[in-house]
Amino acid sequence: MGNSSHQKGKMHSKKPLGIQLFECVQGSPISFRSCQALVLVLTFLSYASYHATRKTTSIVKSVLDPKTNLGILHWPSHLYLQKLKGAENNTTLSSGWAPFNAEDGTALLGQIDLAFLGVYAIGMFFAGHLGDRVDLRILLTIGMIGTGLFTAAFGAGYWFNIHSFYYFLGMQMMAGLFQSSGWPSVVAVVGNWFGKSKRGLIMGIWNAHTSVGNISGSLIAAAMLKYGWCWSFALPGMMIALVGLTVFLFLPVGPDVIGIQEDLHLKDSEKTDMDTPLLEQRSETKDKAVGFIEAWRIPGVAPFALCLFFCKLVAYTFLYWLPFYISHTAIGGQYLSDTSAGVLSTLFDVGGVVGGILAGHISDHLDARALTAASFTFSAIPALYFYRVYGSVSLAWNIALMFVTGMLVNGPYALITTAVSADLGTHSSLNGNSRALATVTAIIDGTGSIGAAVGPLLTGYISSRSWGAVFTMLMASALVAGLLLTRLVVAEVAAKMESRRTPATHDASDLPVSSMGEP
Repeated sequence: MGNSSHQKGKMHSKKPLGIQLFECVQGSPISFRSCQALVLVLTFLSYASYHATRKTTSIVKSVLDPKTNLGILHWPSHLYLQKLKGAENNTTLSSGWAPFNAEDGTALLGQIDLAFLGVYAIGMFFAGHLGDRVDLRILLTIGMIGTGLFTAAFGAGYWFNIHSFYYFLGMQMMAGLFQSSGWPSVVAVVGNWFGKSKRGLIMGIWNAHTSVGNISGSLIAAAMLKYGWCWSFALPGMMIALVGLTVFLFLPVGPDVIGIQEDLHLKDSEKTDMDTPLLEQRSETKDKAVGFIEAWRIPGVAPFALCLFFCKLVAYTFLYWLPFYISHTAIGGQYLSDTSAGVLSTLFDVGGVVGGILAGHISDHLDARALTAASFTFSAIPALYFYRVYGSVSLAWNIALMFVTGMLVNGPYALITTAVSADLGTHSSLNGNSRALATVTAIIDGTGSIGAAVGPLLTGYISSRSWGAVFTMLMASALVAGLLLTRLVVAEVAAKMESRRTPATHDASDLPVSSMGEP
């Protein structure tokens, strides 16, 4: 073990310069609690900035392709009246930006989304594999600065008057590649510092970074439109690069980096589950990284990964197309401007924050991750239907239904990508292996990201004919997502019933997994 441990220590033990400077000024080592707070704040800001850059495209879509008023396709009796009203709101931006203002502009925007998310999904698998083997702080920093560079480069097409579809396609593909390093890295870092106690609730609150990033990205991009759509990309790009530099200077990837691996600055009698790192280590296995196929074989990984495929298909369709849908749909008989539609769409993410926290809290209380996730996905089906049918009645109805839909759609998405990934990445079948979390996280979220690529792509084609068909696709996806967890739900319910008869002797986080290990 000595040689491999030394190599691993050499790879991961460099203390961030910012922390070295802080300790020098303070005259004493930084405390464990301070490191936990620092990790939460930095990883929260890090992934929020990732999503802020990711959200920009959906806000700018209606500026690049303002020609098609898709909302009118569903009210033929008022076709010409609504077309006239829509024209009043789009006169200043009616020219759009070539090549996206052509007849196939909507499909081209769908292909841009596919390119970004496709590369992101593929890169996720490699990034997770890499994240268990290299310094996560360096990997995260490179990902953030690269994302900022290529996000700004997309906007630079406005300044340099570029109209080549392949230029914008290439910039989005490169941005997706660099973004793929983000999620496995931040989850693994948080997993190094936090224990199992109330994991669902803590990670549900922490996972609000997704919605906070979407909201801030929407507001920034919408506010910058009046200066030119280029600034809607440039400003978020600069912001994520600055956060990336901060991560490089201050992020401690694990307690061993700070030199508090053993006692964690606490007496043994004072330790609580929250103070114990999520990744309990055993000396004989902790230095061996888990292989990709081995990680897939961990009981429970496959069904949750496939479930996330359909959950993210729904969530990312809203992420990329909701502002466009709102701006092209009459709400209370009137069309909203592109800026107003972008601001209104943030309420979906506000609901997502509530949904993520609620799902985490419920799953902690019930000790049932699969049951909670399935309940949310099935409940999302009627929510999607009501938003489609009644969301155009009035602004108040739209706001209320959008909030509820966001809560039910993002709840299971947040739960699976955080608490469930952490549960499975530290599952008992790994025998204490501490270097599996990034790989397992990448498998689950990478599979989900393939769905995230498929949803917006299909929407780009289907929406030009019928938004009703788009919502049918979303409801069907939510149904399949819930059905994929059926076996795990049955296992959790059976375990609950059994525990009422006999005292529980196993960890609740392994409930769904135990059933998957049996033939």
